[in-house]
Amino acid sequence: MDVRTYGLVTGAYWGLTISDGALRMLVLLHFHNLGYGPLELSFLFLAYELMGVITNLLGGWAGSRSGLDRTLKVGLGVQIFALIAISFVEPDWNKILSVVFVMSCQALSGVAKDLTKMSSKSAVKLVVGTGENKALFKWVAALTGSKNALKGAGFFIGSGLLTWVGFQKSLFLLAGLVSLSLMVVVFFLREEIGKSKEPQPLRIFSSDSSTINRLSTARIFLFGSRDIWFVVALPVFLDEELGWSYNGIGGFLAGWVIGYGIVQSWAPSLLGLFGRTKETVQAAKIWALMLALTTIGIAIFVSAEISVNAIVIGGLLIFGIIFAINSSTHSFLILAYSKDEDTVAINVGFYYAANALGRLFGTLLSGLAYLVGGLDTALWVSAGFLVINWALTLTLPQTQSSAPSTITSG
Repeated sequence: MDVRTYGLVTGAYWGLTISDGALRMLVLLHFHNLGYGPLELSFLFLAYELMGVITNLLGGWAGSRSGLDRTLKVGLGVQIFALIAISFVEPDWNKILSVVFVMSCQALSGVAKDLTKMSSKSAVKLVVGTGENKALFKWVAALTGSKNALKGAGFFIGSGLLTWVGFQKSLFLLAGLVSLSLMVVVFFLREEIGKSKEPQPLRIFSSDSSTINRLSTARIFLFGSRDIWFVVALPVFLDEELGWSYNGIGGFLAGWVIGYGIVQSWAPSLLGLFGRTKETVQAAKIWALMLALTTIGIAIFVSAEISVNAIVIGGLLIFGIIFAINSSTHSFLILAYSKDEDTVAINVGFYYAANALGRLFGTLLSGLAYLVGGLDTALWVSAGFLVINWALTLTLPQTQSSAPSTITSG
């Protein structure tokens, strides 16, 4: 394993992840404080998610042709520009102008985040080296889990910075953090990573693998289910219904995402699936059902108005644990199903385009569902998405498992 390259790629991804989580909380709380409603807040993030879809589709192809080291550097540079650009918005701007401007800046941030994520996860797979499924699950879980833990830290940092130094100065500080990450990568990452030996075709609407298509579709509904109640509905509920402070909301959401990331990192040990891929596929099916049933249970209690506060807080913690294991098994399977190293970046890009599409639907539905019927409506829509995710997961086939493989991590 190339430890040096692994450390540089992962460190760069961490720096952007912190800024990404902090920016989301800054935008959400700042504009909610300015009087923006749930649906308007959803629109602020729509371009971010939409560009994530486009970026992953094109970024995986671009990475396979030019090298993942280049797409990683471009992603970091775009994030710096986006953070500085969004700092120019003023509270006295016309609301329509503000929404359009912030959506545009968020679109750039979406490009940056998904270019960096696609580059990092694909690169890690290639630098870990040849190994069996044990190495694959271990390293993908470590990268994904640490990323989500740091995104949670970003939530806390964003809400704290908003309170301590204000919106504009917070953005400049975050731009400085990402600039440091970019400088380290530019000066120390000299290796060419992930450039395919032969030009790969650009695929927009489907992968050439029906298995990857099914897994990617399941990913749409998995991540859509989370964001339907997590992105807008939950923070607004905590503010309007429970009267939490910004620091309280940011701290709770940060703690949730950090815990979620820790569980993702521990998923291989928790599941004991260092052996056959067959067992991981079976685990994905079981945990998908558990997640759907958990969300249905939370929705029933909230709709019946039974200990709503305790159910929402406790239910979110249980949801996070089960969701983290679902996400970790999916992240493992996309690499296990990608057998050709020349197409790794394209497959990962296509898969995370589906991930971004799920977040896009979830973000829009989060504000819309809360506006229509409150948190309980958002929960029922989320539960419906999870039932579909479970049904799609049932169609996933086994892969070659116990024999040594060139698949390692990502």
